[in-house]
Amino acid sequence: MRDAGREQFRHFLTIPTRWMDNDVYGHVNNVVYYSYFDTAVNQCLIEAGVLDIHQGEVVGFVVDSGCSYFSSISFPDKVHAGIRVAKLGNSSVRYEIALYRNDDPLPCAAGHFVHVYVERSSNRSSPIPAPVRSLLATLLTPAL
Repeated sequence: MRDAGREQFRHFLTIPTRWMDNDVYGHVNNVVYYSYFDTAVNQCLIEAGVLDIHQGEVVGFVVDSGCSYFSSISFPDKVHAGIRVAKLGNSSVRYEIALYRNDDPLPCAAGHFVHVYVERSSNRSSPIPAPVRSLLATLLTPAL
């Protein structure tokens, strides 16, 4: 996804970097990128009204994730996280996320994570709830 332009993503969330995101080398530490991924996807689900982090009976657990880094992000940059769904299964979804620094046309980093939906009470796999599936279908873009 190194050459993924912004037009390849269906949803964006702007995330301000924080002073504490920088590490001793003067750029955002690699673990923070995963936080940006998680924030972008979950904020999208919450804003759409399909994720109740406190009372929802079915929740998504991250079971796989990865990130490739292309260039640095540093405080006080703004991160624009592009989200798309690459695969929508019965009980799982693969998100692809690209992080763009300020107005840069190409991503600084790109990655993925997979949510498997489970019943909160039993931690057993569950079909993706219809409202969630409906939202995810709007983000579905074949992987490039």
